[in-house]
Amino acid sequence: MTSTVFTGIAELVTNDEHLEGADQSEHLGRLRNAAVIVQDGLIAWVGPASRAPEADGRRDLGGRAVIPGFVDSHSHLVFAGDRSAEFAARMTGVRYDGAGIANSVWATRAASDDDLRALVGVRIEEMRGQGTTTVEIKSGYGLNVDDEARSLRIAAEFTSETTFLGAHVVPPEYVDRRAEYVDLVTGEMLSACAPHARWIDVFCEPRSPHAFTEDEARVVLSAGRDAGLGLRVHGNQLGPGPGVRLAVEMGAASVDHCTFLSEADIEALAAASDTTVATLLPGAEFSTRSRYPDARRLFDAGVSIALATDCNPGTCYSSSIPFVLALAVREMGLTPAEALRAATVGSAKSLRRNDIGVVRPGNRADLAVLDAPSYLHLSYRPGVPIASTLEERGRHGS
Repeated sequence: MTSTVFTGIAELVTNDEHLEGADQSEHLGRLRNAAVIVQDGLIAWVGPASRAPEADGRRDLGGRAVIPGFVDSHSHLVFAGDRSAEFAARMTGVRYDGAGIANSVWATRAASDDDLRALVGVRIEEMRGQGTTTVEIKSGYGLNVDDEARSLRIAAEFTSETTFLGAHVVPPEYVDRRAEYVDLVTGEMLSACAPHARWIDVFCEPRSPHAFTEDEARVVLSAGRDAGLGLRVHGNQLGPGPGVRLAVEMGAASVDHCTFLSEADIEALAAASDTTVATLLPGAEFSTRSRYPDARRLFDAGVSIALATDCNPGTCYSSSIPFVLALAVREMGLTPAEALRAATVGSAKSLRRNDIGVVRPGNRADLAVLDAPSYLHLSYRPGVPIASTLEERGRHGS
């Protein structure tokens, strides 16, 4: 076993609220002039640099800040094609209703395995170059048995957090046969996809003619749960709806978007904060010119919050968690500290993971390095590429 001590850390954000001697004023567990020892991919020791034990190797990070690697708990990376024209149309007032997903379906079905694998690889590297160390990847642009299964097989080459989203929208060939498509998703498609997935998801949005009603979504989630998959829900994106209520009722790990919430929705999420996380995706609001979720209201009500990119070809083609943090601070009422926790420990909670998002001995050594002395620069310098994973930093020098 080999170990490396990382020194020259001006500020270390641990998210460990029990770390002795750490500044807990913002629940970040911050240490100044810190050191971390990594051994075989795990955190072995955390503390002041002056007390760091000896290790096999040593690296000086030159006065940079170190944070837990970002956990991007909602992405759609397996796709081909280009939908930039839709973005341009929305900027002139065209409303988003989910119809454009069909364009990505045709392009993805036509792409070869090697083409899709290469595209996902590029997107993953782009994420890692911005500090993301864990990513969840959904299917949802195949919408037939073979293409959904291969999407998940390819996604599983890059992450263990794979999500079956056959219930993304009803594909055009089933537009007049919705019940048949739900039967396909919960039958043959689920059987083919479940071996390659950890989660099942559904776009529950009655306001969209392309998405799924509450009753249809419940059938999909129930079948996924019976197949041993964890539950996730796209809900309350386009308007008030049943998504949040359904997610809480069924004990889903996360309900994502949460843009239009009633008081009852907020109360339900707060009561279920140990079980169901509200994952906010402000990049989608930015890219669709929609209203932003009221994160401040959710946070103050005691709702568990995560932040993720929703990286996808139609409504948010951004892989940048730092961009998401800036939006959460500027447009959604979170403090920089609250936004950072939401994109690390909050997103880890939405994946029901306790081995990431917090820098403590025994956890994965998933760390991000900032070309800045403090985490505050993530929101202070929007659009500037100051974050990268520790691994990427090692490839390109100190």
